[in-house]
Amino acid sequence: MSTPITAAQVKELRDRTGAGMIDCKKALEATGGDLDSAAEKLRIDGMAKADKKGARTAAEGMIGVAVGGDAVALVEVNCETDFVTKGADFQDLANSAAKLALQHRPATLEALLALSTDGHTLEQKRKALVAKIGENMTVRRFEVVSKPAGGSIAHYLHGVRIGVAIALKSGDAELARDLAMHIAASAPRFVDAAAVAADVIAAERKVVEAQVAQEQADEAAAGKKPKPAEIVAKMVDGKLRKFIEEITLLGQKFVKDPEQTVEKLLKAKGGAVAGFARLAVGEGIEKKQTDFAAEVAAASKG
Repeated sequence: MSTPITAAQVKELRDRTGAGMIDCKKALEATGGDLDSAAEKLRIDGMAKADKKGARTAAEGMIGVAVGGDAVALVEVNCETDFVTKGADFQDLANSAAKLALQHRPATLEALLALSTDGHTLEQKRKALVAKIGENMTVRRFEVVSKPAGGSIAHYLHGVRIGVAIALKSGDAELARDLAMHIAASAPRFVDAAAVAADVIAAERKVVEAQVAQEQADEAAAGKKPKPAEIVAKMVDGKLRKFIEEITLLGQKFVKDPEQTVEKLLKAKGGAVAGFARLAVGEGIEKKQTDFAAEVAAASKG
């Protein structure tokens, strides 16, 4: 005959592990009321549950930030719902990840997840929180921006969903802060035209050439005289220049003064950008779209 499990035992195990009441009761029943064995069972079961939840889309979350004297670390940590983002445990996970990234400067995400905090690796801490809360969570990516010698560094958080860090070779703290806010708003991908990858330009050139060819075809269909080849080439080059301006920090119009570009602002202030990082929660993650009405209809038919 099995030993009855008391409410006090369930509460003690729950306080110890953070697991749900029902899970605690089941673990105690399975281990004959042994608290240590029940806690270990919950930990093992929790890891298994965390692995199963790993396929679920986690596109909400927050940007954790850690600031040091010579660098700023940004880490994107994701969950499934905005509600979880507001929880202290999830925020602690994000901030712990940022502190580890700043302290150790790992080369890869795998190396970051293997680092220890409070006696557990970051990956173990993530899995334990997945098991406790019941949502998939991921430490998705991180960036560490270092301050150059004689330069300055600044960061900006827009709520918890956009984080920016920027390093200046020259220029004061106010300029760095203004540029960090600009990057948050305008999302440049590169510092300047020279930094734009060749494959990015090649891919955009194909798109632009196709657009211009379609425009020429439409004009011909309307009975208009086709433009000379040299004019068409200039049109393509002009569209490419505009594209590069839009994706580069120096080419963009400064958000606080659209009459000047960031490049002109830097020249006026004697500033030069060493590098920057911008992380936005869920950027590039394809969220699963659900049709609630269709789900209800299907359920009623079933």
